[in-house]
Amino acid sequence: MSGGMQIFKSKELKTRQEAADFLHQLAEKVAGGKVQIMQNTEEVFLNLPEEVILEVEVKNKEKGRRGMQQKLELEIKWYEGGQGYGPTEIR
Repeated sequence: MSGGMQIFKSKELKTRQEAADFLHQLAEKVAGGKVQIMQNTEEVFLNLPEEVILEVEVKNKEKGRRGMQQKLELEIKWYEGGQGYGPTEIR
């Protein structure tokens, strides 16, 4: 069994508005089923099926002198021919 192969990773400091703008653009692409992600010379093309698994996770982690770090992770994954689980709502 393989642990998978990372094909793209990005980490950069953005303002809250810049992060929101990125997520809006990504949401439009996900809705259309085709996502192209680029950074410098790296580029990844994704074709998403009609049904995907949306995973949302919130974590707190103590970071010593810097205090509590909070993290919101959004993950979209799919299997060829697979289906999602159940609805997650934002309220």
